[in-house]
Amino acid sequence: MSVTENVRAPRRAFWGDARFFLGILLVVASVAGVWLVVAAARQTAPTYAAARTIVPGEVISAGDLRVVDVALGPLGDTYVSADDLDDAAVATRTIAAGELVPTASVGAADSARTTSVVVRSTVDVPASVTAGTVVEVWSAPPLGQGEYDEPRILVADATVVSVTRDDSMIGGGAAALELVIPRADVAATLAAMADEAALSVVPTGAGS
Repeated sequence: MSVTENVRAPRRAFWGDARFFLGILLVVASVAGVWLVVAAARQTAPTYAAARTIVPGEVISAGDLRVVDVALGPLGDTYVSADDLDDAAVATRTIAAGELVPTASVGAADSARTTSVVVRSTVDVPASVTAGTVVEVWSAPPLGQGEYDEPRILVADATVVSVTRDDSMIGGGAAALELVIPRADVAATLAAMADEAALSVVPTGAGS
């Protein structure tokens, strides 16, 4: 055997191996990806939340809202930010107190399909009926001499704005409620009130 054959070729340094550098790049990319995800999760934006319960058709003002910093990520466009609220904006559905304000729940005032009326219920309403509660309005047309026809639903979908209860003996436990009702039901409601029909307000699902 020749001397040349006994001399081994020098080993290539491990840092000269392309696989070593590829591994380093993968580790760096993984760390960078995790950092970007964490950084994105920590990014917050000022968003509106309801300071109180806001009912459909109600004009939304700055006093009805509070600004909170929330990390919404890709969902940011689905909620009203502190720079997006229009002066003539109205609620298109009930927005509960503390709820972030979705863009879909706000519309222009001229597009509102509801209006408010004050209805006196001949019977008291449960204590659970408060602002934002969905109720039905039942009407019993008068027959004369203090008699009334069978009650029937006058408004199937109304939302309570406020409730004033009269617990005195004179009031007989009646309650006056400001309600948001569809504009299509306004004429029938006003007609029932003018005819002195007995009106009763009950939570949705409680009527029979």
